[in-house]
Amino acid sequence: MKKIGIRYEDKFTVERRVPLIPEHVKKLNQEFSIEFNVEPSEKRIYKDEEFIKAGANLTGDFSDCELIIGVKEIVEKWFEDEKTYIFFSHTIKGQDYNMGILRKMIEKKVNLIDYEKIADENDKRLIFFGKFAGLAGMIDTIWSLGLRLKHQGIENPFTKLNQCYTYNSLEEAKAVVREIGEDIKKNGLPKELTPFVTGFTGYGNVSIGSQEIYDLLPVKEITPAELIELENKTDLPNNLLYKVVFKEKDLSVRKDGTPFELQHYYNNPADYKSDFEQYLPKMSVLMNCMYWTEDYPTIVTKDYLEKNYNNDHSLKIIGDITCDVNGSIECTEKGALVENPIFVYDTKNNTIEDGYKGDGIQMMTVDILPSELPREASDFFSSALLPFIPLIAKADFNVPFEELDIPAPIKRALILHKGKFTPKYKYMKEFLK
Repeated sequence: MKKIGIRYEDKFTVERRVPLIPEHVKKLNQEFSIEFNVEPSEKRIYKDEEFIKAGANLTGDFSDCELIIGVKEIVEKWFEDEKTYIFFSHTIKGQDYNMGILRKMIEKKVNLIDYEKIADENDKRLIFFGKFAGLAGMIDTIWSLGLRLKHQGIENPFTKLNQCYTYNSLEEAKAVVREIGEDIKKNGLPKELTPFVTGFTGYGNVSIGSQEIYDLLPVKEITPAELIELENKTDLPNNLLYKVVFKEKDLSVRKDGTPFELQHYYNNPADYKSDFEQYLPKMSVLMNCMYWTEDYPTIVTKDYLEKNYNNDHSLKIIGDITCDVNGSIECTEKGALVENPIFVYDTKNNTIEDGYKGDGIQMMTVDILPSELPREASDFFSSALLPFIPLIAKADFNVPFEELDIPAPIKRALILHKGKFTPKYKYMKEFLK
């Protein structure tokens, strides 16, 4: 049985998550005789002493560990020859900023298992933080909206909320959101904010998390078609907020005018164009929660914002949880840090100003949102990862890929085997040219 190393998270200063919590380390040690070397960390949400009590060795020496696990990317100098690594590599789209670590892993002939690709036979992800990105993202968006509106002279109840990471727990943050909801029920929102509509792109785990927070407010869900008609209604209550969930068929239309077909859209995204701009003037908040690649249409373009956006525009803020830089939301100019989470995009000059005081549209684009809920996110993630660890730990990675005896979901996520791309990921060779 292999010894496992748990890495200290060093990519981001505020990253406090762990891939396996002490309770599960203890369980794996007692039930499967797996030993753990845990790298010391002063910032980790679970303290060094908790891992020691769980039976782990507190050391940064992984020389006797064949399997090393972490959460985020591992810096190049830490890779050791012919070992197995599990982490979010952020390489499968050819991300330029991580091609160096990909080359290093190939050079070191390592085995790379990427959490993002651990999925069942229907390609449903099994190990993820997505819901927690949605939870934290909605909290941070409401918080930054409150700051922005107050700066614009609009008193609003959203200023009661702080940034997500400042709370000791998710429940503590939820309690404040509920308080805001009660305030809205009793006193309503200012006239210039009604009707208040939040749109959610996507309906997966990220969107579910975002909606869980938003639904703590007095909310009524409407369809995209009903959103278009909302402005024609009179005497709308000021103590009720609206929610719209946009699916693929609401976002795009076929260029040739034929009816939308979901599978055709997945297989032939170039045959489609965005149909989303019609909704933008009808929303107050846009939460972008969908999966996106550059093959799919851009749903908010800089061109649209330059031509149509001004201080009177109803859309006040975009919470881009998807956070593809210059991607589905073209004005997402950067993945922001937790310490500097928001900026204002100047739609006329194509520039950004950190904070909430510039001219343009407020943007919330933190790209490690689950780190703002480190304990809850780690507990959930560790529970999903736990059943796979004994099977990975006892696997012989020296055999040919075809003979490798590991669970199918893990095999689907094996990007590199002994430093070579596995069949599913041979396309990634193009990224290294």
